[in-house]
Amino acid sequence: MTKPFKTLDDMGDIQGKRVLVREDLNVPMAEGHVTDDTRMRATVATVGELADKGAIVLVLAHFGRPKGVPSPEFSLSQVVKPYSEVLGREVRYVDWEGADDAVAMLEPGDIAVLENTRFFGGEEKNDPAVVQRFARLGDLYVNDAFSAAHRAHASTEGLAHVLPAYAGRAMEAELDALQKALGEPEHPVAAVVGGAKVSSKLDVLRHLVTKVDHLIIGGGMANTFLAARGVDVGRSLCEHELASVCEQIMEAADKANCTVHLPYDVVVAKEFKPNPATRTVNVHEVAADEMILDVGPAAVESLGDVLKNCRTLVWNGPLGAFETVPFDKATVALAKTAAALTEGGSLVSVAGGGDTVAALNHAGVADAFTFVSTAGGAFLEWMEGKTLPGVAALHG
Repeated sequence: MTKPFKTLDDMGDIQGKRVLVREDLNVPMAEGHVTDDTRMRATVATVGELADKGAIVLVLAHFGRPKGVPSPEFSLSQVVKPYSEVLGREVRYVDWEGADDAVAMLEPGDIAVLENTRFFGGEEKNDPAVVQRFARLGDLYVNDAFSAAHRAHASTEGLAHVLPAYAGRAMEAELDALQKALGEPEHPVAAVVGGAKVSSKLDVLRHLVTKVDHLIIGGGMANTFLAARGVDVGRSLCEHELASVCEQIMEAADKANCTVHLPYDVVVAKEFKPNPATRTVNVHEVAADEMILDVGPAAVESLGDVLKNCRTLVWNGPLGAFETVPFDKATVALAKTAAALTEGGSLVSVAGGGDTVAALNHAGVADAFTFVSTAGGAFLEWMEGKTLPGVAALHG
């Protein structure tokens, strides 16, 4: 299938070419150590392939929020050693001062991390002068950072217009998965949308009802929808002021022949803490002093049956307060069902967002999903149907 963007397969001979590669190295650190190297590991395929083909690989990335002011706290020099360990190759560090001379000394196959792109005030403004500052160091540009693709910055969008531009392997995999999930999915399509607040995902819900056949709503969001339907949700987290908005979303779903699934049995407690006294009740039986903290087992079994009849699943957000036992049960149970269907070949499953990744890891099924995106904001904006500048720029 012809792709709307060029990939590493389209680059031709890159021996000795300087390739600027936008990656996401904004990793969490504590006491000088990387505490989660997931983002680093995601870069290995692209950076390794380019180096093996004889390119001079120049990695562009941001780190933290230095707001245009160079500072040791936000220097990417801190990640060079751990990044070298992840890649299994030597990685050099290039400061912006003297960068041209330093890059000129590199040999084919060398890998260097350039200093934080956000040390330039114009990076986040997509300043043409900053774009040119980056561009003069390279011959080709590769964007491999989907997680930063929703930002029109000099290193994520501007460079694609001044150098021959390609998608890296991680970006390519992400875009292929998203295309299968909502671009040209196999129907029926289900979406699981959870999380605390409806207000944070209004655009997601409005977009999804026009795209999917089944919309499964969980988390605190479900309480707001239940309240909009006249259910007394007691002391549950709930945005009562959004009742009319929820009604509008449900009406739009009806018009689009999208079935909205809300829990009909729930797990409630009077205290939100690990292992409190709980009850599993019908949603109409929640007491005034109780909180809904998870979807009930009957509803989860029913949702599993929905997934068994679907061909595609998009998942963003947990069904309950999964970080606190025992309110992880619904999320774990439905995730395991989705994983089994995926492994059985009947379901394409794509998930994304920080809480979602944590929930699927907690359930032990992240590796069984078709694709799990570690991108937060970019994945959410994609679910909202928005154009991502960094992706659009690759389309030429």
